[in-house]
Amino acid sequence: MASWVGFKIPIEINRKQQNMSQSKTCRWGILSTAGIARKNWRAIAKSASGTVVAVASRRLEAAKKFVDECKAGCPQSGLPEAMGSYESMLAREDIDAVYIPLPTGIRKEWIIAAAEHGKHVLAEKPTALNSADLREILDACDRNGVQFMDGVMFMHSARLEKLRQVLDDERSIGKLNRIACQFSFLGGDEFSQSNIRVDSQLEPFGCLGDLGWYCIRFLLWANQWQLPTEAVGRTLRSLKGNGSNGSVPGEFVAELAFPNGSTGSFYCSFLSGHQQWAHINGTHGNIWINDFVLPHFGCEVGFDVEHPHFEISGCDFHMQEHTERVRVQEYASSYSPAQEINMIEAFNKIVISGEVEPKWGEIAFATQQVMDQLFYGK
Repeated sequence: MASWVGFKIPIEINRKQQNMSQSKTCRWGILSTAGIARKNWRAIAKSASGTVVAVASRRLEAAKKFVDECKAGCPQSGLPEAMGSYESMLAREDIDAVYIPLPTGIRKEWIIAAAEHGKHVLAEKPTALNSADLREILDACDRNGVQFMDGVMFMHSARLEKLRQVLDDERSIGKLNRIACQFSFLGGDEFSQSNIRVDSQLEPFGCLGDLGWYCIRFLLWANQWQLPTEAVGRTLRSLKGNGSNGSVPGEFVAELAFPNGSTGSFYCSFLSGHQQWAHINGTHGNIWINDFVLPHFGCEVGFDVEHPHFEISGCDFHMQEHTERVRVQEYASSYSPAQEINMIEAFNKIVISGEVEPKWGEIAFATQQVMDQLFYGK
């Protein structure tokens, strides 16, 4: 059981004034050639205010291959340099921000190193091995006046703004009562043996860190950033990759209770087929989102607001559907204004303006706190 008192992320953004950038472009370095970095290469290249300057790997050949393949798949103006050293990239004066998709087990030292070199940081999730480590990261970013943000792309979708309007209008679904969500995919045999997400040294949280992070974030967002009064989790099935010292969650469930009286649950798994749905239940209606993390391919995203009505007339018993579709014009991926491009544009704006937004670090910290409770029980 967990109880946190007095913590609430302010709705109004608290900005800390920094030195104004002289450039209208955010110059990016990508620190690691992880697969997800290709998606953010494209997002940076498609953004109106960002460009990739360099890509670093521990092996120069890996960095060269990454640059060549990304350049072929999504060209950008300028030729990014391939580098065989993380340290050398961070020492460059022509890089404003770094994207760090390194494994969780080794990410802390490189985020802090980036901050100490004056680089703004966009990092993959989960953000750290525990809340204490993340607090060190955030303190380092604060000392050096740089932005920290985790790479949760759905936070930057216009769908979330529309969803908030519906949740807050007091009539569409009434009072928030219950949220359930699932994020899963079937990794398969090769994944279960060799992927870094089943290595306890690199990714000890397993599916909880890789997939559950999004579920926790959605629950916190829907509950206006209130931390849960109770949070309990259980690993249903474990996975242990070849060479891993220990096992990691391969299938995980959690239950949470919030101060406003609502409750939440989620299921995440590397052992089930593709699902990424969220169901929000209120006193008068409910909301169904069948793609809350990665929007289904197309030029719009949305959700369904449902008001089922049970009608009895004599011997006739009818459950009537009464569903309204709420739509937002937004590409699912690859083209502006897709959520990953929105994320990069938001980050670019912070860097160019010189106005750091501490709320992003505190949102990540709240998510980490809940994950710690579910995983460590404290």
